[in-house]
Amino acid sequence: MRLSNKITLITGSGSGIGKSTALRFAKEGAVVVVNDLNEENGKQTVQEINNQGGEAIFVMADVTDPESVQQMVANVISSYGRIDVLFNNAGISNVGALHEVEPDAWDKIMSVNVKGVYLPSKYTLPFMMERQSGTIINMSSCAAEMGLAQRAAYSTTKGAVLALTKAMQVDYAPYNIRVNALLPGTIMTPFVENYLKSSYDNPEEAIGKIKTRQLSGELGTPDDVASAALFLASDESRFMMGSPLYVDGGVVFGKNA
Repeated sequence: MRLSNKITLITGSGSGIGKSTALRFAKEGAVVVVNDLNEENGKQTVQEINNQGGEAIFVMADVTDPESVQQMVANVISSYGRIDVLFNNAGISNVGALHEVEPDAWDKIMSVNVKGVYLPSKYTLPFMMERQSGTIINMSSCAAEMGLAQRAAYSTTKGAVLALTKAMQVDYAPYNIRVNALLPGTIMTPFVENYLKSSYDNPEEAIGKIKTRQLSGELGTPDDVASAALFLASDESRFMMGSPLYVDGGVVFGKNA
């Protein structure tokens, strides 16, 4: 029970990494506030947690909309009085070299991936500051630390999230608030699986090529990232501040001969 009685808010937790993390947090004793734009998926996550004897509620909110996020945070505070852990997980991807990315697509991914970290943090931080306690986990990516073909917009957003994490840590360390970032490699989520099926004539061949980038020779799973998120959310990581935590199968710092 590494998160016993912790009130945790996880954005984008209706599926993929967010859902796996919500289930894992609940097993470790956390009260989980599930957030997603997809109400059906979000409520399904809550149902699975409740079926396993955990405690969770669903709050719909658009992480790019200030009023929506402010209301979500207010609802959590009204229900539980605090937020101990905020996991800014919600995000989208984009494919294309810079000249191929249309302005609307650029604005959308910047809004979800960067503004979607800014807004939940902005409205949660005052309550953490008042209590002189809190943990924030921001979802970056190994793409923030390496050149990745056809991911210009996505890499930009994840680099921004990593830089924001470090800046936040400096500002909020005096309030006993820790801010760290997760940097996953390629994780086999439903989103990635659907992308591969829709973008490649031979998805299995594409997966094989992606695997060659990883020293592990395998793709990660949502549970791999959930385990890392659990570590950052728990007191076990109390001495980690403003740090990037790589969950990438060795893609950033290693290269197969």
